[in-house]
Amino acid sequence: MIRDAGPADLPRILEITNDAILHGTALWTITPATMETRGAWMRERQSAGLPVLVAELDGAVQGFGSYGSFRPHDGFVHTVEHSIYIDPTAQRRGLGNAMLTSLIAHATAAGNHAMIGGIASENTGSILLHERHGFTRAATLPQVGRKFDRWLDLVFMHRLLG
Repeated sequence: MIRDAGPADLPRILEITNDAILHGTALWTITPATMETRGAWMRERQSAGLPVLVAELDGAVQGFGSYGSFRPHDGFVHTVEHSIYIDPTAQRRGLGNAMLTSLIAHATAAGNHAMIGGIASENTGSILLHERHGFTRAATLPQVGRKFDRWLDLVFMHRLLG
């Protein structure tokens, strides 16, 4: 089940975020988030009318997703960049698919024209998920990020909405 996130979901969102920071390459940061930073992020998104969604499985939050501005300039006002994070124990159970479907629907209904996803090139599961939803590879930027003492390539995926 996909639903809007609320304040009670913040501890689980924080846990999933920090797992992605500490153990994966979905987030290219090394400093764990805090309840304060995740709460501010959620309030900022929601007060701007942007979605923060959670995915539940068996009554427990197992993932979250959102989208925001792709770039801060006026010319990009109809282009959004999304992110989806699923707890590793709940991956490959359809939550990413459901979340991406929901984010695409929300962005389309909000009048956006294009959606972008930035994905580590090694994350083939996410790349395949996006391709199944009509995203195409727009660019690969080699060695633009660094984490776990190695360089990472960034794949930009693109989809027109509506």
